[in-house]
Amino acid sequence: MAYKNIDEFISALEKAGELVRIKEYVNPDLEITEIVDRVSKKYGPALLFENTGTDFPLLINSMGNYKRICMALGVQNLDDIAKDIESLLKMIKPGDTWIDKLKLLPKLGKIASWMPKVKKGKGECQEVIITEPDLFKLPIMKCWPEDGGKFITLPVVHTKDPDTGIRNIGMYRMQVFEKNLTGMHWHLHKVSARHFRRYKELGKKMPVAVAIGGDPVYTYAATAPMPDNMDEYMLAGFIRKKRVELVKCITQPEIEVPADADFIIEGYVDPSEDFIWEGPFGDHTGYYSLADWYPKFHVTAITHRKKAVYCSTIVGIPPQEDAWIGKATERIFVAPIKMTMVPEIIDMTLPIEGVFHNMAIIKIKKEYPAQAQKVMNTLWGAGQMMFTKMMIVVDEHCDIYDTKALAKYVSENTDPFQDIIFAQGPVDVLDHSCSKPNFGGKMGIDATKKFEVERRENVPTLNNWQKLQASAALRIIDIRNQFPEITEINDSLLSMGISLIFVSIKKERKNHVKEVAEKLFAREDFKGVKCLCFVDPDVDIMQIPETVWRFSNNLDPKRDAVLISDADFGQIAFDATRKTLSIDGFKRDWPNIVTSDKETIEKIDSLWNKLGLPDKYKESPSRKFLPKLYEGGAVAKEK
Repeated sequence: MAYKNIDEFISALEKAGELVRIKEYVNPDLEITEIVDRVSKKYGPALLFENTGTDFPLLINSMGNYKRICMALGVQNLDDIAKDIESLLKMIKPGDTWIDKLKLLPKLGKIASWMPKVKKGKGECQEVIITEPDLFKLPIMKCWPEDGGKFITLPVVHTKDPDTGIRNIGMYRMQVFEKNLTGMHWHLHKVSARHFRRYKELGKKMPVAVAIGGDPVYTYAATAPMPDNMDEYMLAGFIRKKRVELVKCITQPEIEVPADADFIIEGYVDPSEDFIWEGPFGDHTGYYSLADWYPKFHVTAITHRKKAVYCSTIVGIPPQEDAWIGKATERIFVAPIKMTMVPEIIDMTLPIEGVFHNMAIIKIKKEYPAQAQKVMNTLWGAGQMMFTKMMIVVDEHCDIYDTKALAKYVSENTDPFQDIIFAQGPVDVLDHSCSKPNFGGKMGIDATKKFEVERRENVPTLNNWQKLQASAALRIIDIRNQFPEITEINDSLLSMGISLIFVSIKKERKNHVKEVAEKLFAREDFKGVKCLCFVDPDVDIMQIPETVWRFSNNLDPKRDAVLISDADFGQIAFDATRKTLSIDGFKRDWPNIVTSDKETIEKIDSLWNKLGLPDKYKESPSRKFLPKLYEGGAVAKEK
C-alpha cells in the first residue's frame, strides 16, 4: 500500500488508535525526547506534537511498535514482504548471486512498473520554496543533554555516484550549526561516503538533497542494507506496490527527490573544505557517540508542502523506535540471504539488547560438521553483517524466540574451548569497546548439536555435564568473603539449566578480572559452570536484559575473553567492564550512557497531566540510570 502523503499515514494511525495528538506546547530541546522516551520504552503510541513553537507540527515514534512498522510498510506481517521477495527471486535463474538477481529484477514486467520515475514540473514537496533557508524555523530537536546541538534524526539523504549517476539514499544524522549549515555524519563504510571520496578525487562539489516525511516507506528504505549501486527507491516501490515519483531539486537539479515529501533540504558538500567538529550525540547503542570530524553540508534551499509535518525520532537506551525499523530489515532480508548466500538458514533474529550490530542469532538446518562455522564466515563477509560482533548459530531444534529456551540450548550444546571461535575485522563506527576505531574482535558460537567428529575427547556428555552443573551450588557468602571486590552475583540461570553467571566487580588493577575468573573456576562449586560474565558495579545484574545490553556494548570478545581448558570441558569468562587507560591501557575515550537530566524530568513530570497521555507512561526511564552516569559529560572522566 502506498500513502499519498504523511497526512494519510497520520490519519491511518489515528483511526487505528495508534496516535495521540499533543496540543500543549512542548519544547523540542530535550522535552520532547523525555516524553517520547517514556512512551517508546513501553511500546506506546505515535505522538503528534502540534505546538512546537514553530509553524510545523512534529511526528515522532510513528513506527514504534510492530503494528505501526507494518502499517508504515503497508502489510499485515513483515514476513509477507520476505515471501514476496522470495517469489520474485525464484523467477530468476539458479546460480545468480543476490546482487545479480536484484539487478535483473527491473527487467521483469511486474517490477518495471514499480521502478522510480522522474516526472516533469514541481512536486507537492515544492509548494513552498525558500531560497534563503533557515533551519532554525523547523522544530529540529536537541535530543539529549550532552548532545552537541540540534540534530535532524530522520533525514533521507540523496547522493549520486559522479561516474555512473546511480542514486543512493541513506540515513545519516545531521547536526545543525547555523541556519544554513549542518554536519553530514556518513560513516566510513557507507555508500555516500564513497561518493564523497570520488567527488574529492574529481575536485568537484557534491550535490546533496535531504527529504523528510512523505510516505514512511522512504524512511525505511534509507535504512535498508541494499547492495552497493542498487537504488533504494526500487525497494520502496516494491514494498508499496507503486512507483516512487521523483522531481528535480530547485537549486541542485542533478538530484531527484520524492514528489510527496514534506520537506526537502537542498545543498552541497565541498570536499575541498575542512571538516567540522560534529557531536556528541546520544546514539542507538544507548551510549553517546563522541565528537569527530565530518563534512559540512551547505544548505542552498528548503522546499516544503503547505501543510508540512516534520518527522523525527530519538535513539538511546533500547528499546526505541529504531528497534522496529531494524526488525523490518531482519524480516525482509532473511529471504534473499537464504536464497542466494546461505541456503541452510531457516531464520535469524537480532535481539534488541544487541542494538543491531552487536549480536545475531542464526538458525540453520545442519547437515554436516562445522557447518555453523561456514555460516558465520559467510555472513561476516556479507554487507552490513560484517559489523556483527557476536554471532550465535543454532540448529532447527531450537526456538530462537523463546529467550530462556535459546539460552539453555546454547549452554547445553557449547563447549567453550571447542565451539567458540574468535576473529577480528571491521566493527561499527559506534562501537566504543574496541581498542582501535572501526577495528576489533568478533566471536562466533557454534551452539548446534554436534556430530561425533566435532566433539573433543574426554569431554562429558550432556547428561554428565548437567549432573556437574546441578552439583554447582554456589557458596555465595564464602565467595564474597574471598573476593570483596565482587559486589553482586546473579546465579539464577543455573537453576534453569543455563550455565552462565553474571558477576559485578569493582575492578582495581591490571588483569584483575582474569585473576578473579581463574580463581573462581578453580573452586569446587564452580566445577559445572561454563561461563562467567563480569560487568561494572553500576549494572543491575538482576535485570538480565539491561545486563546483556551493557555486556554487548562494552565487550571486545577477542580481547576480553579468558578461556580455560581442563579435563572436563572448557570454561570461559568475559570482561565487559569499562576499559580505562590506567588499568587496561585503553587509549580511547569511553562514552557515558544516555539519559535525560533531572531538570527536564521534573519539567515533564509537572507537565504530564496536560499532555493527554495515560499515567502508565509517566515514569521516566532515565531516573534509574542517572545515578549510574560517570563523571565528565558525554566523555566519561578517567578513573
